[in-house]
Amino acid sequence: MLANNRVKKLLGIEYPIVQGGMAWVADADLAAAVSNGGGLGIIAAGSMPADVLEQQILKARTLTDKPFGVNIMLLSATADDAIEVVAKNRVSVVTTGAGSPGRVIARLKPLGTIVIPVIASVAQARRVERQGADAVVAEGMEAGGHIGEVTTLVLVPQVADSVGIPVIAAGGVSDARGVVAVFSLGAEGVQVGTRFVCALESNAHQAYKNEIIKARDRSTVVTGMATGHPVRCIQNRLTKEFERLEKSGASIEEIEKLGTGKLRAAVVEGDVDFGSVMAGQSAAMVDRIQPAREIIMELFQGTEEILDILNRNPFR
Repeated sequence: MLANNRVKKLLGIEYPIVQGGMAWVADADLAAAVSNGGGLGIIAAGSMPADVLEQQILKARTLTDKPFGVNIMLLSATADDAIEVVAKNRVSVVTTGAGSPGRVIARLKPLGTIVIPVIASVAQARRVERQGADAVVAEGMEAGGHIGEVTTLVLVPQVADSVGIPVIAAGGVSDARGVVAVFSLGAEGVQVGTRFVCALESNAHQAYKNEIIKARDRSTVVTGMATGHPVRCIQNRLTKEFERLEKSGASIEEIEKLGTGKLRAAVVEGDVDFGSVMAGQSAAMVDRIQPAREIIMELFQGTEEILDILNRNPFR
């Protein structure tokens, strides 16, 4: 399938799918399961100390002999440490978010690392291409966690028309229909996050997974608009408190303090009432726990002929 697909060739994978770099969720177990399933698994460095990240990388290598990557959140206080751990361990792929990837590209590309920034606008896509990015993840605001302001349907074709490197679409993709849709918009791959939270191999707390499975079309809300770093989560007491603070004119510091530690509380401890249950709008389309390989197969089931046609004759 998709013999000439640039994302598959670039990453050395069976299916053009990348697992989202979700902090506290995307660990060695999930990354290895996705890679073994034919996609590109990702370990989220998040705010991990360097030694913990290295342990996760070494563990993944005991679980898979397939390519996998590390996501580096550039605004994290541990980002520079993560870059050096990746360099030391010669990780083959890095995705980046929340900042300019210039220093990642400068440090890691000479070592042969493939660098793929997550972007939320055409301007960002053009900038990272000039900096030397190998591909981009164009993430629409349907996605979970930290988001931009443009929807996937609008963002992906504009980015595809603006850069020469491969475009991987993210935000709202949860089944084969979504895969075909974003390929028709000019993407050559997909990044999926929310659905992989509910993978059998995901170590996210069962309560967190249950909230995703129970979600409906309007279950997610966007918080933190006043801080300039909006986040999409499933609505709960925490999101209502964010809303109250923002409406009351609370300071950015006060709003950000409310969110400190709340993602870990949800993912690790299972606090889905006052924890940050980050999930995309596609949560409404997730209805069960499945092995990662099965999720990947379903995403591409029956799409081979359509995707091959789109790959040869894109609508642009």
